[in-house]
Amino acid sequence: MATKQLKDLKYSVLDLATVVQGQTPADSFKHSLDLAQHAEQWGYNRYWFAEHHNMFNVASSATSVLIGYIAQGTKTIRVGSGGIMLPNHSPLVVAEQFGTLASLYPGRIDLGLGRAPGTDQITAMAIRGENFNAAHNFPRDVEKLQNFFSADNVNSKVRAIPGEGLDIPIWILGSSPDSARLAAAMGLPYAFASHFAPAHFMTAIKLYRDNFVPSEYLKEPYVLACVNVVAADTDKEAIRLATSVQQFFIGVVTGKRQLLPPPIDTMDGVWNYFEQEAAEQMLAYSFFGSPETIKADLQSFLDQTGVDEVMATSHIFNHAARLHSYELFAEILK
Repeated sequence: MATKQLKDLKYSVLDLATVVQGQTPADSFKHSLDLAQHAEQWGYNRYWFAEHHNMFNVASSATSVLIGYIAQGTKTIRVGSGGIMLPNHSPLVVAEQFGTLASLYPGRIDLGLGRAPGTDQITAMAIRGENFNAAHNFPRDVEKLQNFFSADNVNSKVRAIPGEGLDIPIWILGSSPDSARLAAAMGLPYAFASHFAPAHFMTAIKLYRDNFVPSEYLKEPYVLACVNVVAADTDKEAIRLATSVQQFFIGVVTGKRQLLPPPIDTMDGVWNYFEQEAAEQMLAYSFFGSPETIKADLQSFLDQTGVDEVMATSHIFNHAARLHSYELFAEILK
């Protein structure tokens, strides 16, 4: 693998429309649009939303609606899903929704697909009903989507209008080797959820590259890694700001979720040993620090992984500080 430099990396944004303490989802959406408009100016490649349900601290449940909102308020940045949880939806409806988006914003829409429910099992049952085991159909449903987008589907009895004949890049999202095998076999780009599921990252991307089959969509394997980023002018300030995401992940670990809390001076006494171990394991691929610190750490990460694109997600309490973090991160990669 040829050594890559940071300037070779494409860089993008993953947004969960996280709801901050004292605010509402409406505030989150306004902040998302403001961030996307700035990200476009700073050279970010794409802006994705993740589908989650029944989480009062994450407001990105109607993912395709938010994609339209961001695409309407921007001009050039690609906008898409990271991802649509395909077993929650009919492939035809997804094809129609993303066909509509791609018709409104041509050449700018990405469709990232995952097989997880993006929620708990009870909520998954409420979403899927009789199709509760739809995750088993994921490979076949991806093929159905490709067929709906194909111009060759013109004589079929079931057609996606709009959607048919449109160039809408499909990505396979994953957090395990299973998704890597599928992305490789289908010759599709692969986006890994290393921002919260780092354990299988190295195994999965090696499996993907070793087994990649070139396709009409992609000639060479393409790996996108999602990572947590909190950048600030000093290491001390970044570490303080990062206590918000650390507190947020205690809620993920314990099941006692909370709105994104303000930063605190120290995590000592806030988490116990087991909570700290679990949260830090999930946050293994995190870059917290000054531009100098992040630059060194990110180059080391790139040397180890050889990824083609890095997607930053930043749970930062203060919107101005979040904007500043993304601006600093862009400067590191330019």
